[in-house]
Amino acid sequence: MQYVKFLNRTAKTAISLLVVKTITYCVFGFLAFAFSGFGQVIPRVSYAEFEKLYQQKNYDSIVQIDKAQFDDLPNPSLANLYSIYAKAFEKLNQEDKALDYYKTAKDIYFNENNLEQVAQINSSIYDLLSSQQGLEIDKSFYLNEIKQYAEETNSKKWLMRYYNHKGVDFYKKDESDSAKTYFFKGKALAVELDSIQSMYRFNINIGSLYNVDYKKNDSAIVYFKEALRLYDLDKTENKRENELFALYNNIGNAYRDLKKYDEALNFYRKAELMDLEDFNRKSKRILFSNMDANFYYKGDWENAYDYLYKYDSINQLINQKEQNSNIANIEEKYNNEKLRADNLEIEAKRIQNRNIAYGLGGSIFLGGIILVLGFSNFKRRQKLVKQQQEINTQKLVNQLKEQELKSIDALVEGQEKERLRIANDLHDDLGSLMATIKLHFGSLQNPKTSAELYQKTNSLLEEAYQKIRSIAHAKNAGVLAKQGLSIALKNMAAKASTNHQLQINVYDFDFNQRLENSVELTLFRILQELMTNAIKHGQASEIDIHLTSHENHINIMVEDNGVGFNPSQVTKNNPGMGLSSIDKRVALLDGKLVIESEKNKGTTIIINLPL
Repeated sequence: MQYVKFLNRTAKTAISLLVVKTITYCVFGFLAFAFSGFGQVIPRVSYAEFEKLYQQKNYDSIVQIDKAQFDDLPNPSLANLYSIYAKAFEKLNQEDKALDYYKTAKDIYFNENNLEQVAQINSSIYDLLSSQQGLEIDKSFYLNEIKQYAEETNSKKWLMRYYNHKGVDFYKKDESDSAKTYFFKGKALAVELDSIQSMYRFNINIGSLYNVDYKKNDSAIVYFKEALRLYDLDKTENKRENELFALYNNIGNAYRDLKKYDEALNFYRKAELMDLEDFNRKSKRILFSNMDANFYYKGDWENAYDYLYKYDSINQLINQKEQNSNIANIEEKYNNEKLRADNLEIEAKRIQNRNIAYGLGGSIFLGGIILVLGFSNFKRRQKLVKQQQEINTQKLVNQLKEQELKSIDALVEGQEKERLRIANDLHDDLGSLMATIKLHFGSLQNPKTSAELYQKTNSLLEEAYQKIRSIAHAKNAGVLAKQGLSIALKNMAAKASTNHQLQINVYDFDFNQRLENSVELTLFRILQELMTNAIKHGQASEIDIHLTSHENHINIMVEDNGVGFNPSQVTKNNPGMGLSSIDKRVALLDGKLVIESEKNKGTTIIINLPL
């Protein structure tokens, strides 16, 4: 009956809202028709006035200004102008138009060799494409360019941004553990750079991961509230209210999942009262959807319907499907134009080269002998350089193998010492003790035995039991006696690294528990094999090993800056790398191996292993 009453009340409410909505549309339609004939005169503005409009967040005025009046601007200012147009359209939830302006700004910045701004535009485009629901476009191109710029400039700031984007990418693919690893790597850089804004953004991402994927709502709330504390500490003028809005929304979601609907509503209300100047429609659409669900689970049907209606109204205004279609067309158009420009450039160079060849044919013929001699000398020197590189690479590989043999020898020696210690304990200590107990035990057959002798015999038995127990619990600690996997890897990395040829870094995140001896030894050999591959086949000069401990599994990531390869073809074309045998060894440990690599982009190998 309660549900029937709810349906009747909902139907009446819907009819009333429909009537109001229809009347409103008619009134606005009439006013639009009445004033359409008058037109709108958009005044000319200077470049400085244009920038001031953006600082004042007057986005509606910006998008109405004809860009043709700025055609005489120099390229740096023109690129900034297009970037402002893009940001204004994006903040008005017109992402398709924003993308077109971003692309133009990026081309100008690239031609001006302003690669810092190119990276910034790539980051903005990646965020824009990621924010669109249901958009099937490959965004990895923009992410790879950000990573390349970070590596070429040794910029920790851009590497931190790359880690954030990469973590979000894994998060959206439901690869939670890899996302967590990148988020924590980015957070560590944020702490190192003392960037409060980045720290609270990473806390928001980690909190979302715990709340949605790991279903650890209490832990998520801890990270969210830490982000809220850092947001309050941030005294800079450019901090964004949208991040505070997202925080309130996420905390509300965590409390809702804990079925604390009133506490959730408290944070939802805080977000609802915020008058956002950026992305207002998109943000409010997400909030209204969450509030609708909160009221639904709470059993407040009337408010649930009210917020469902608000969500539907905003959703119709945004028109996501049409935007996605326009964005896809812009991407295709841009790629086609770029391809056409590249073809024209190639054709022009071909004609130029042909004319040069005709004009200098005689000179080339006369210089042919010199060229052949020079080329022969160059090939000979190149062969010597390659041989020296192979010798150096083999030295590094032999050094790693030597470390492995030393580790195994140390393990065997430790096991042998442990066996000798146990034998000595059994013979010298426990043997004499058991002989004394036997003597006392024989005396206990006499009925006249004193209570003191009985007590001594009992104490000796207890002592013997404790010694046997301590011997049973004493065991070898694993790789390199009692050092452990992390310390063994760090020692090996320190010995294998050289100042100019190779640098190996080992980072561990809460990796302090010990594994079974055979597991540690297997992982040690796997990691040595991966490092050998990176040096020998990947020609890497830097290798990073990350060990991360979770509650019920461990995550190992090996990254190098080598030449990369195609993972799908490595077994067929490079059987010497032995990745198939490594995969089998990981599988025997019930683990999972993931390989990410591109030509000239390095290689990342991720191992997830249950405990």
